[in-house]
Amino acid sequence: MLAICYTIVVTATAQKFDDVRKFALIPGNEENAKTEIDKIFADPKAQAKAETWLWRAKVYSLIFKNEKTRAKYPNVEVTASEAFFKYMEMDPSLDIIKKNGFQDITFDLYTPSFGLGVKAYQAKKWDSSAYYFKIAVTFSDIFYKYKWAASTASMDTTSILYTGISYQSAQKIDSAYKYFSRLADSAVGGKDFETLYRFVMSVNTSRKNENELKRYIAIAQKLYPDESWEDYDIDYINKNYSLADKTALYDKEDAAGTLTETKYLQFGDGFAHLSEEDKKTLDSTKIEGYQRKAADAFKKAYGKNAQNAIAAFNVGIIYYNEFGLYDDRTRANIRALQEINTKKADEKDPKKKAALELKYKSAVDSLKKANADMEKITMETIDISSEWMEKAFTVLKDKATKTNSEKNVLNKCVDFLANLYQYKRDKLKIKDPKAYDIYDAKYKQFDALHDKF
Repeated sequence: MLAICYTIVVTATAQKFDDVRKFALIPGNEENAKTEIDKIFADPKAQAKAETWLWRAKVYSLIFKNEKTRAKYPNVEVTASEAFFKYMEMDPSLDIIKKNGFQDITFDLYTPSFGLGVKAYQAKKWDSSAYYFKIAVTFSDIFYKYKWAASTASMDTTSILYTGISYQSAQKIDSAYKYFSRLADSAVGGKDFETLYRFVMSVNTSRKNENELKRYIAIAQKLYPDESWEDYDIDYINKNYSLADKTALYDKEDAAGTLTETKYLQFGDGFAHLSEEDKKTLDSTKIEGYQRKAADAFKKAYGKNAQNAIAAFNVGIIYYNEFGLYDDRTRANIRALQEINTKKADEKDPKKKAALELKYKSAVDSLKKANADMEKITMETIDISSEWMEKAFTVLKDKATKTNSEKNVLNKCVDFLANLYQYKRDKLKIKDPKAYDIYDAKYKQFDALHDKF
């Protein structure tokens, strides 16, 4: 009797699934199939069977696939997806899906989801496009994993990419990172994927995750060797390292010889333009020391590439600024001497005048010595600045096509060189007439080029 009852139950259930199949496999009968599977699903005993969940996934995926029935039954894709994953949980071997040939459930959920994602993306409805592209990724992962697709691909890179872009556009950075980093981890290359590497690097910079950043830089460098990925490394350093840490890192890598032209430029720029917070912690001597350190970095960048006019110009401008500081100090000393001389001249009484001479003698001698020393340093600084300005000028002057930035550098070079040579010429007018003529010619050469580029 028990065997007979069991046979009756199994036969009845099979008969019910036959009714579902009858409608499910005929296009246009999705709603009839839904009615039949809903009847079966209403029985708790049926829900204990993996096959019930598979048929529910099959029918509801067909409703989702059909545009008309999809509109009539909102969120049907959710029901289909939940049913499909419940089936997979109950039948890990996937024997029933293979026996029935229902692998197409994944495609019936993937294809319309991708299409709806594209439509929402074009309308800039980012949350909606992310939602549908995410479903497309979920089911493409399944049919690629089990090799149900004709393609030998391991993932649907397009769906993953546009899921990430949609989340990024919706300002959901963590979700975007999940999809972009998946592609980056797989070293997906091509023009459409370059920006995702920039995104994951920026996120790791903000998260202070240096190891991950370096890993993605290494991947990107292999895929896009013409791009300057080192910028992200130095950006991380600038944002997350203290000045002391930056200095120690520079000194270490400089000594090891591992710094590239780009990194020398970037370190030089960082040392030349200290933050206001860093400046508050340093005295003027240390600030000047960092300017020299910047100049050293720019010189080494130029050493890596003698066509790097910007590196040469940066060295020149650092020493040009130093020349300005020394000239200001010299002028301040001259004004101080003039004030002392005025005070002495105003005094008519011989005895008091002699007393004033004695009183100010030490100060006058000190100021005169300071200016003599300053003149030597100033001349040396002018020589270094003009040397590097001329290097930049030489690289750029005959360049057939110049960018606006390069033209700007050229115009600054000729103006600064004219100023430097004029200053040196005037200082040597009495001391060295031959040198005067040399620097006068130099001055005229560059002064004539004012605004010519």
